[in-house]
Amino acid sequence: MKQQIYLDYAATTPVYPEIIKKMADCLSFDGLFGNPASNGHCFGTDARGQIEEARQYVADLIGAKADEIIWTSGATESNNLALKGIAERYAHRGKHIITSQIEHKAILDSCIKLESLGFEVTYLQPEKETGLISPHSVQEALRPDTVLVSLMMVNNEIGTITDIAEIGKITKAKDIFFHVDAAQAAGKLPINVHELGIDLLSLSAHKVYGPKGIGALYVNHENSFEIEPQIHGGGHEQGCRSGTLATHQIVGMGEAFRLAKENLVTEQARLKVLQEKLFNALNDLTDIVLNGDKTQRVANYLNVSFLNDDAFIIINAIKTLAAVSSGSACNSGHGGPSHVLVALGRDEQTARNAVRFSFGKYTTEKDIETLIHHLKQEYQSTNFVSFA
Repeated sequence: MKQQIYLDYAATTPVYPEIIKKMADCLSFDGLFGNPASNGHCFGTDARGQIEEARQYVADLIGAKADEIIWTSGATESNNLALKGIAERYAHRGKHIITSQIEHKAILDSCIKLESLGFEVTYLQPEKETGLISPHSVQEALRPDTVLVSLMMVNNEIGTITDIAEIGKITKAKDIFFHVDAAQAAGKLPINVHELGIDLLSLSAHKVYGPKGIGALYVNHENSFEIEPQIHGGGHEQGCRSGTLATHQIVGMGEAFRLAKENLVTEQARLKVLQEKLFNALNDLTDIVLNGDKTQRVANYLNVSFLNDDAFIIINAIKTLAAVSSGSACNSGHGGPSHVLVALGRDEQTARNAVRFSFGKYTTEKDIETLIHHLKQEYQSTNFVSFA
């Protein structure tokens, strides 16, 4: 079978070859295999040096200081650590949390857990069709006992961008902790955590051409606060997250973030052309509706629902040639319509007839043209439409 065109970069990205080499150099006896916590010999200190270099690269991408980066196993763990760590440590200040209906399951499920422990959670409804979470809705939801606001910077299904800067001003004025899930934003948007008023920010390597199984949590040191650790056993990572550090994965994440900073602007411009080309072709081919905002979004994602009775024909045609998704990879075993699209006000059928295309480093204009040509041929062969 001919290999499909990969258009599912929102689910995961391939690791760059040069990053794989750097990671491999940390595994063998001739490399940097030592335990970075072993301070008494060069094997440990050399590994520690590589980890601290990677920490700086991650910090550089988000405008942080190196000692504000805590290594985790990924954005899911970072989200859990941020929400539960703040909620448990500062429950005496209040037990009300604000998030939105369209967050990643790592946030929503953590909130459900906290609700079972006596916390109250307000789930903000996004703007219909666009999916935007407005600063005004955050302001309106605040209560005297609000302890934390947690929102994603870029939605993982529809690519919309949340106005983090304005929300950061609101939370800072009220002395409320502000957590941001930036797993889908890193390498796609310029980020400066201090300018944005962010207290905690979750990151993932495998969304930025790094390895799976490694992520980070930014913890703002300009504000004096602590988070309750969720993993105990040695007090690593400033007491926030115990466990032997995986040098090879951390080096991979650091290098991925270093490269992401170099390529951010040019890559967004390139992908914007591909995004518009595919949307216009699909819109000419059949009746579709864009899921998400037309302008306040990153170039990497395109989520559309097919509206005609023959939607299944074009969706099947897409999936025979391209690797795409109908929603978040974390919800693929769920079976129902996307909770994000339902929150946008889509009916069940429209939500089920959605396809998320996500573009990345190896997506070419030829890939998009090949897909468009394939879909036109499929439609012509079914005699549903004719082309001038």
